[in-house]
Amino acid sequence: MVRGAGRKDFNVPVIVVEELCRYLTRINAASDAASTLRRGEVDCEAFSCRLRLVIVVVGGSDMSTSNAEFVPTKILFVGAGAIGASVAAWVAANNDGVYVYDIGEVLAVIKSNGITTYQTDAPDTTCKTVHVQTIDRPGDLPDVDVVVLAVKNYSLSAVARQVREQLGDRPVIVSMANGTDNQTILPKLFSKVIYCVVCYNAKRDSPGIVSYTRKGPLLLGTPDNTLPSELRRVQALLASGCLTETVSDLQDAVHTKIVINLTNALDALVGRGSVPLSNSDVYQRLLANTLWEGAKIIRAAGYREHRIAGMPSFNMLHLVTFLPLWMFRSAFERANKAIIMTSMTQDVVLHGARDTELESLTGYMIRLAEKVGVAAPYNHTIYRLGRERFHSGYQAMRCEEVQAEVDRAIEANKH
Repeated sequence: MVRGAGRKDFNVPVIVVEELCRYLTRINAASDAASTLRRGEVDCEAFSCRLRLVIVVVGGSDMSTSNAEFVPTKILFVGAGAIGASVAAWVAANNDGVYVYDIGEVLAVIKSNGITTYQTDAPDTTCKTVHVQTIDRPGDLPDVDVVVLAVKNYSLSAVARQVREQLGDRPVIVSMANGTDNQTILPKLFSKVIYCVVCYNAKRDSPGIVSYTRKGPLLLGTPDNTLPSELRRVQALLASGCLTETVSDLQDAVHTKIVINLTNALDALVGRGSVPLSNSDVYQRLLANTLWEGAKIIRAAGYREHRIAGMPSFNMLHLVTFLPLWMFRSAFERANKAIIMTSMTQDVVLHGARDTELESLTGYMIRLAEKVGVAAPYNHTIYRLGRERFHSGYQAMRCEEVQAEVDRAIEANKH
């Protein structure tokens, strides 16, 4: 029996008791861990909060003592951008065993000041600073249980090799990258990989300071629905900080998110979030057609829509492409507020980066379109303009200019 302070006692499976005994012995928390357990006098609240007992049911969220597991005691976030820093801070607020690794100024600022997060529409009441443990290299944490790779696909290969070289194949790897490239890169290096579809928007104001629209959700899964135990443990840990769910249709969720992420390249072209839109009606039409093309492409490829809370449905995207704009303006404005500034806009407009997710998102989609035979003039045009223009010193285009380029492409395809 395990006694929780202020909670009803409950029975715990033998495997959990054995694991708890091993844990107590390893950390020397009791001179006679076995007898402590036999007496049934384990007080959950007395232990370090790195040890948390989480009761989960396979495939659901109902509570049950038949499937009890320990949340991993140590989790390392590699990359402290907007997403990595925000999730690390949320989880660290309720767990001691959270570590962050980055480089240069980012790491120095977090070492000194911690991570500050705040909700965009309520900064005064939601602003919170959490001091998170940091390390100078992944190898400084050899007994880490979970490594969250919070880096984009264009950096993933190099970062993943560094983690493999220093930590081996011991930890569970969680990738937060958009797109599908991570499903090719990571299985070559690790045997236990979980993929995380991030369904909220965040912006890094400066190193260690992040604004966000909402806390989650995060969708966790594997391509073949393997690693059920690891999935439950990682879900329990991340859910201590923000809404986190497991999904059985990972590829549908990934491809639905790619459709939504087609916003990124368009927004970077017109600078949305960094400069005022030149014409909101033209932008609304551009966005709806770009995303609806994506929806048609993934459907033709055999993927289904995975409904994501707060995101427009594919049916709505279709309606916006041909019905009067005023009918959807309020819904469009609400959805627009859910995105502070896309990560690609931050990369291109704010940081002058040449490396972006253009290839892994819009590029992937147009290659899939060619494979399944679906016309995609909006995405083809946006992809071409992005390849031509995304570089240091880039100046945002007017929405009307982008639409004119699309119209020329459509006209050219008629001949």
